[in-house]
Amino acid sequence: MTSGPARPGGPAHAHEGHPRRWAVLAVLVLSLVSIILDNTVLNVTLRTLTDPEQGLGASHSQVEWVLSAYTLAFAATLFTWGVLGDRLGRRRVLLLGLALFGLSSLAGAYAGSPEQLIVARACMGVSGAAVLPSTLATIAAVFPMRERPKALGIWAASVGFALGIGPVTGGLLLAHFWWGSVFLVNVPIVAVCLVAVVLLVPETRGATGKRVDAAGLLLSIAGLVLVVYGIIEAGRTGGVTQPTVWGPGLAGLGLLGVFLWHERRTAEPSLELGFFRLKAFSTAVAAVGFVSFAMMGFLFFSAFYLQSVRGYTPLQAGSCTVALAVANVVCGPLSTVLVRSIGPRNVCAAGMLAVTASLCGVVFVTQHAPLWLILALFGALGAGVACVMPTAAVSIMNAIPREKAGVASAMNNTVRQLGGALGVAVLGSLMGAAYRSGIEDELAVLPPSVRHEAGESLDATLLAATRLGESGLVGPARQAFLDAMHLAAGAAAAAALVGALAVLRWLPSTVTTPKPPAGPAPRREHSDHTKAQGS
Repeated sequence: MTSGPARPGGPAHAHEGHPRRWAVLAVLVLSLVSIILDNTVLNVTLRTLTDPEQGLGASHSQVEWVLSAYTLAFAATLFTWGVLGDRLGRRRVLLLGLALFGLSSLAGAYAGSPEQLIVARACMGVSGAAVLPSTLATIAAVFPMRERPKALGIWAASVGFALGIGPVTGGLLLAHFWWGSVFLVNVPIVAVCLVAVVLLVPETRGATGKRVDAAGLLLSIAGLVLVVYGIIEAGRTGGVTQPTVWGPGLAGLGLLGVFLWHERRTAEPSLELGFFRLKAFSTAVAAVGFVSFAMMGFLFFSAFYLQSVRGYTPLQAGSCTVALAVANVVCGPLSTVLVRSIGPRNVCAAGMLAVTASLCGVVFVTQHAPLWLILALFGALGAGVACVMPTAAVSIMNAIPREKAGVASAMNNTVRQLGGALGVAVLGSLMGAAYRSGIEDELAVLPPSVRHEAGESLDATLLAATRLGESGLVGPARQAFLDAMHLAAGAAAAAALVGALAVLRWLPSTVTTPKPPAGPAPRREHSDHTKAQGS
């Protein structure tokens, strides 16, 4: 394609968008689904990985790092990839991320040890972090303002769809193939995405001529790595008193403080801190963090409830999350319509309250709770998330100039990952402590040498009871888990409620648009649209 005649400011381009923007959106959504699917498909595979014959014989700690390595690498590099996409070209970064993701998925499928799988998962996290902000920033560049909410609603619904179908896809693959198939399935999807991106997706970037803030990017990576590592360790150890928790956490916060200090003083910052003075931006980012905290906590304890308490197979457990996917697909695009009629504040707050209600409903869940209740809770969670995520994304992307779309996308997704990591770590630690307290007296029937290990989790207690023939432990162990799950769900509900109150207090009632920048900005604006139109 070739670009049309240059017109100062590109007003026609700004109003019309890219001529093949809906085909571009389809490619971006497929790329996004491949990344999100990989992360959720693994949830039902974890128990298989611990099997020395069917899996890799991974220890409990190694299984945790199979999950955590992805989150750590993903969250730590998201911001950097967003900045590089704005400066170097978003399609270029998207292609690089997809190619590396395919290769690391192939390595993960044929990993011969838990350590190799952990390294492969970290590589998947780095490459996935290149894909995610590139998709969102490209949408902002190729769609006109009037269509952007609808496009972002579809983008957000695809995230929920992938979250929902990931576990059931994993269950289907495990029922017919070996554990590595959950990673190998990514390779053909990525291959299709690479071809489609080359053929359909235009190159877009932000302001040209700016240098990359290398010092700021390195500080952000180092600070985020240490903070996320501390969060993960808090979940693994069940507290914050260990040096491996507070040491990296404090060091990471210190480096992030230096990063903010550097960004205030450098001439060409990667992150313009003035964005956080915009209520539409900062409140929407906070809403994403709160809902991610609650959602990932819900998905974490529900996976163990379905398999270890109800005795579901991986496929049966994964099938329950289809309700979440369906609610996301239905309510995601619908939420963008509601934003135009009742405003982003009301839609986002209603979504947060739906998430709160779904978590409060967990209190009524027992071992033999009716299936309709479980599906209703997944559906309410999905509907709530579908109202929050696209509404927040629109507020974030519309609050700042389009040439900073990659940074805005990265901030949105970095907070989402940090919120999710905190949800698993904090709520997992709370559940672990409550479970140990609830089962401690019952473990007196076991030999002293195995009591501590048996009290670490429900699965550990059930394994010890099976090996030692103490079947009387099974009922109390499951009840102790349910009590701990109710407590964690209450904490997650409180976090979602705080998010709802923040949205009602500070999120603007109408969709904001960035003010045209002064000076040379129209040339940059034209550059962004012209590249989108003609690459």
